[in-house]
Amino acid sequence: MKNSIKQTLVIFAAFVLITGVIYPLLVTGLATVLFSWQAGGSLVKGPDGAYVGSQNIGQEFTSPEYFWGRPSATAGQPYNAQASGASNLSVLNPELQKQVAERIARLQEADPDNTLPVPVDLVTASASGLDPDISPEAAYYQVHRVAAARHLPEQQVRDLVTQHIVKPFPGIPGEPAVNVLSLNLALDSVQ
Repeated sequence: MKNSIKQTLVIFAAFVLITGVIYPLLVTGLATVLFSWQAGGSLVKGPDGAYVGSQNIGQEFTSPEYFWGRPSATAGQPYNAQASGASNLSVLNPELQKQVAERIARLQEADPDNTLPVPVDLVTASASGLDPDISPEAAYYQVHRVAAARHLPEQQVRDLVTQHIVKPFPGIPGEPAVNVLSLNLALDSVQ
C-alpha cells in the first residue's frame, strides 16, 4: 500500500513538474524567440516611438476624426482585457435591443447625412469584447464622417480604408477585416 501511494505521488509530482513548469517555460521561451512581437502583446508604436496600443486588442475611439471600432461589452471599461467576455444578451432581449438602438442613434447623430445601412458590427459587441477589427463595410460606412471632420476628400479616406483591408490567408475560412488602430494611425499620418 505504501509503495502504491509513493508511486502515485512520484507520478503526480512528475506530471506537475512537466505540465505545470517545464512545458509552459518551453512554450514561452520558444514563443519569445520565434515570435517576439506577438509574444510581447503585438504592441504598436506611434510616429513618436511611444506605444499606442495593441494590434490584437481594440481600444475606444470616440472622436469624429477617427474610425470607431466594434462596441465592447467588457466590464468596468470598454476593451478591458482583464474582463473579456460577451454580454450574453440574446437577440430578443430588450436590453440588447435598447443598446443597439442607442448605438444606431449615436452613429446617425455623428453623421446625419449618411443614408447607408448601419453595419451590424458597429452596433453589436463581439464575443470577447476586445475585437480590434471591423468589417470593410463598417469602415466604409464611416468614411463620410471622418473625411468631413478632417477636411479631407472622401475618396482619399476611402482609398486609405481599401489599403487597410486584410483578407484571410488563402484556403483558410474567414472574412476580410480592417484593424481600427492601424487605420487610425495611417489616417493621422495623412495630415
